[in-house]
Amino acid sequence: MLQVIAIACGGAFGALSRYFVIGLVTDWLGKDFPFGTLFVNILGSFLIGILYVVVVLKMHVSPELKSILVVGFLGAFTTFSTFSLEAFNFISQGLLLTAVTYILSSVILCILAVWGGVSLAKLI
Repeated sequence: MLQVIAIACGGAFGALSRYFVIGLVTDWLGKDFPFGTLFVNILGSFLIGILYVVVVLKMHVSPELKSILVVGFLGAFTTFSTFSLEAFNFISQGLLLTAVTYILSSVILCILAVWGGVSLAKLI
């Protein structure tokens, strides 16, 4: 039961963080492209790379701490369903180049962000 509470707390903080970060990035870069969603997904991928090394490989923390950080916070902070809807909307509007750019940049940059997080965390 403690693990479920940990996930819920982490999820609440992650969802609120996503809301505010997407809002800030959108205010800064505009609404023509979903930069906010792209940013939180890249940042979340980078953070999960760090947490994987630090929390899972090096520290061997409790299941509750792992749950609050990875499942709760990062699960709510990143947003694959929103990414999918935004890509679908670009395709539906006939904006195929924008859709392909968004899809490829999201996948490639998020994988690179995980690699960057893992690499950085291994140096610590």
